[in-house]
Amino acid sequence: MSQPKVAVVILNWNGKHWLERFLPSVLGSSYSNLEIIVGDNASSDDSMAFLQTYYKQVRIVQNAVNGGYAKGYNDCLKHVQADYYILLNSDIEVPSRWIEPVIELMESDKNIAACQPKILQYADKTKFEYAGACGGFMDHLGYMFCRGRIFDECETDNGQYDTAIETFWATGACLFVRAENYWQAGGLYEPLFAHMEEIDLCWRLKNLGHKIYVCPQSSVYHVGGGTLHKTSPRKTFLNFKNNLIIVLRNLPAGLAFRVLFLRLMLDGIAATRTATKGEFAAAWAIVRAWVSFVGSMGKWRRERPQGNSLSTHSGIYRKSILWQYFYYKKRMFSELGWL
Repeated sequence: MSQPKVAVVILNWNGKHWLERFLPSVLGSSYSNLEIIVGDNASSDDSMAFLQTYYKQVRIVQNAVNGGYAKGYNDCLKHVQADYYILLNSDIEVPSRWIEPVIELMESDKNIAACQPKILQYADKTKFEYAGACGGFMDHLGYMFCRGRIFDECETDNGQYDTAIETFWATGACLFVRAENYWQAGGLYEPLFAHMEEIDLCWRLKNLGHKIYVCPQSSVYHVGGGTLHKTSPRKTFLNFKNNLIIVLRNLPAGLAFRVLFLRLMLDGIAATRTATKGEFAAAWAIVRAWVSFVGSMGKWRRERPQGNSLSTHSGIYRKSILWQYFYYKKRMFSELGWL
C-alpha cells in the first residue's frame, strides 16, 4: 500500500538563520513520500540565495508580498499538490521519524482533518512548549490553553499526556492538515495575519463535522518566538484582537455577544492587572486590541462563516480557565478534572 503524499511547507520571512539551523533535521525525515517546500514571504535577506546554493532539493515558492502566516500559507499552498500538508515553523527541530505516527493516526480515521505532535521546548526538551504543548483546548469564554500549558505555565513532560485524544485546536507551529479539508474550510482566514489563525481554521473544520487530534507519539522541539516573542506588545495585541475576532466569527450570534460582553470586563481586568505590574506597553496593547476589534466589528460580522456551533464540540472546557487558574491555583491540565 503506497504512502500518502506529504508536503512539509515552511513559511519563511528573513529567516536564513533558522533555515541554516533546523532545515537539516527536516531533510533527515524518514518518511519516503515527502516533498519539502519553503514558501518565502517576500524576504529581504539572502535566505533564498542560501537555499538555492546549498539546498537545491528544497522547492521554493515565492510569494509576492509578506501577507503574514495566513495569506502566506494560502498563497503558497495553491502551488502544492499533496494529500497532507504540514505547516511547520522554521524554528523547529524534528527527529527522523516524526511524520509517520501522525499520518498513521490520521489514516486510521478519515474524519481527522488536522493533528499536531507533542511540542516540546528546544532549550529544555523535558518541558512542554508554549505554542501547542500536547494539544489545544478552549474554555466557554474563548480563552485558549493547552494540555501541558495553561497561560504561561509549561509543565514538565513525564509522559502524563501520552494518549492521542481529540482536542479543540492544533498548533500552527506544526500543523498536519488533510489538504482537501484545508480548502473545504476555505484555508486560513487572511485578515488575522498572524496568531490564532490556526484556531479559527480548526474551529471551522469542527463546524464542518471533522475532528482535531493530538498525536503524542511524535515529538518536535520548538524554539518559540521566532517572529514575535510571547512578551512582545505586538504579539499581545494580535493575540487579544484575533481571539475576539474568532469568537465573533465562529460562535452563534446571540452567544457571541454575551461572551464578548463578559470578555470586555475580564480583558479590562487583565489590562489593569498588567499595568499594576509595570507592564504598560502590554496593558496598552490589550486596550488597542479592543479598540481595533470594535472599530471593525461590522467587517467581522459580515465575514462570519456558515454553520457556527459550539455545544457539540470536543475540547471545550465548560468552566472558566481564568477562575481555575487564578482563584483555585490550578496550574496543570490534569488538575482541571474534566478528561
